[in-house]
Amino acid sequence: MMISLSRILFTGLFALALIACSEQASVSDSSASMTQAANSASASVVSRWYSDEQQALGSEVFTQNCAVCHGAQAQGTVEDWRARLDDGSFPPPPLNGSAHAWHHPQEILLQVVNYGGESLGGKMPAFIDVLDDAEKLAAIAYFQSFWTDDIYQQWMQMGGTN
Repeated sequence: MMISLSRILFTGLFALALIACSEQASVSDSSASMTQAANSASASVVSRWYSDEQQALGSEVFTQNCAVCHGAQAQGTVEDWRARLDDGSFPPPPLNGSAHAWHHPQEILLQVVNYGGESLGGKMPAFIDVLDDAEKLAAIAYFQSFWTDDIYQQWMQMGGTN
């Protein structure tokens, strides 16, 4: 019984095709599993300290008292918030998670709102006699609503609401 060369080649190519399809399916299955895991992780909701009501009040408070310097969505109003202005002061930083506000626990954020930013080299006025405690916390809730879950989690690990 003699097997033709073409039959051997055909069988070999067929076997290689099966192996390649099997490996490709395995890679696809693995890729699908990783995608599903990533989607599950991003779908998990990070619990925040503030309520929707606080965030809504914060939007009003922030718009009326903070947006002129920090931007409507807390994005800042100057390109380089780290560079001193001509008078030597620092410009208002973005509060949307792209600057350093997330490095400070809530207690420090409240101190800056209460006493202003002059001691830190800025010009932010004090709001201790302008806003009540609920309004101050609501303003913080509003700008923190722009923080990614990752930034918020890092803030919590660094002291957050403690």
